[in-house]
Amino acid sequence: MTRWILAMMAAAGLAAAANKTVDFYFVDVEGGQATLIVTPEKESILVDAGWAGFDKRDAKRILAAAKKAGVKKIDYMVMTHYHTDHVGGVQQLAELIPVGTFVDHGDNRESDKPAERLTASYLEAVKSGKHLVVKPGDKLPLKKVSVEIVTADGNTTTREGKPNPLCANARKKADDLGENARSVGFLLTYGKFKFVDLGDLTWNKELELACPTNKVGEVDLYLTTHHGLDQSNAPELVHALNPRVAIMNNGAKKGGTAPAWKTIKASPRLQDMWQVHFALAGGKETNVQDMFIANTDETGTEYYLKVSADANGGMEVYNSRNKFKKTY
Repeated sequence: MTRWILAMMAAAGLAAAANKTVDFYFVDVEGGQATLIVTPEKESILVDAGWAGFDKRDAKRILAAAKKAGVKKIDYMVMTHYHTDHVGGVQQLAELIPVGTFVDHGDNRESDKPAERLTASYLEAVKSGKHLVVKPGDKLPLKKVSVEIVTADGNTTTREGKPNPLCANARKKADDLGENARSVGFLLTYGKFKFVDLGDLTWNKELELACPTNKVGEVDLYLTTHHGLDQSNAPELVHALNPRVAIMNNGAKKGGTAPAWKTIKASPRLQDMWQVHFALAGGKETNVQDMFIANTDETGTEYYLKVSADANGGMEVYNSRNKFKKTY
């Protein structure tokens, strides 16, 4: 009898754990990035903060997502790289909600006047919290969820991986010496579930992750790199990641290019791709069905996509515009 009770208690514990989810809010910042992640332990990670200006538009949208998630503080503000559509809104956000630790790859490697102004704004925000510079192999100190850095400051992880047969025909593009190629990228693991976000990492750096071995492995959820531009999204990486679901954080006039869209859609295990915006450049042929797009109008609608993932690898994706949801 005692063994039976213990077994039932253990099964109930496992079921309770499976019911807890890590939640992702893909906020509409009009072609930038702002992804709020809330762990089962209610720890919060914000990846980038969109643009500055527009009457604090992006900071307010992120704050609205945080309120929906029950988040009153950003525990980790991960800044992937020093471009205005990613770091521009950080200072304005820090004025609206406390930030515990600012995470980045170190110094800005671009040095023109706009880059200097962007750096100054970011460093002013950093004064309000702690500062953590990361390198590949580092992990954020989180409970239940692992967030491992796989790219930072132009360096890639030394993790071992399986040989990637797709690399036989890989072709490089011109080297990118700017901030995109220095993006902080990470692999999030929660039980059997895996998610990858590589910021705006560009083609040749993607190949370093994918060839000759796939150092990241397969994932369940893929945030399309660089807003779905074809300067990124090398098929050798995308198809090796082999995601079940992809989220494209594009804007109406930024990202979602036809070549990248086709590469992602052709990934062998992909069940669906969801888009933050309808991409004007793609036309009907290279956009997903309306039900999978958060914002079908060009600007001003600010709908988000939400993904809730459990430790068994299950996911539910929700479109706030039409209330459509699908389970994977």
